[in-house]
Amino acid sequence: MTLLAILSDGFFAAVAAVGFGAVSDPPMRAFPGIALLAAVGHALRFCLMDTGVDIASASLCASVAIGIGSLLLGGRIHCPMTVLFIPALLPMIPGMYAYKTVFSMIMFMQNLDDPAAAGYLAAIVRNGFVTFSVIFMLAAGAAAPIFLFNKRAHSLTRNKKQIRS
Repeated sequence: MTLLAILSDGFFAAVAAVGFGAVSDPPMRAFPGIALLAAVGHALRFCLMDTGVDIASASLCASVAIGIGSLLLGGRIHCPMTVLFIPALLPMIPGMYAYKTVFSMIMFMQNLDDPAAAGYLAAIVRNGFVTFSVIFMLAAGAAAPIFLFNKRAHSLTRNKKQIRS
């Protein structure tokens, strides 16, 4: 694993996240944060997976990093956490596993009487479980900082109270 591979992985994740973020029309001040969170999270997952960590555990670690980063950045730019972390998480959705699940379902339905149907059924279970696990870990990891730092997470967009002396 080279530094160039890590940086390019982060860069392409940032570009994708900015595209996903543009769909939901966040304020312009949120785009650099979205790009940074996506790049850091995806590069972290890439590094962890390259060292032998499975995709679900690596996604959990990356989504926790994105969640904590959105908590820190959200207060600085006065933007809710969800505006920052949802587009940053979208490039980590396991699209290939979801595609293989649906493809195996179609092939299973077309070959019900064929002995090869058992292989398609195994592929449905395997790929579906990976897809579900990764998406669940992404959601749980990104939501964890909201539950752990409840007061801080819900006060990001509110102005600080002025104390009169």
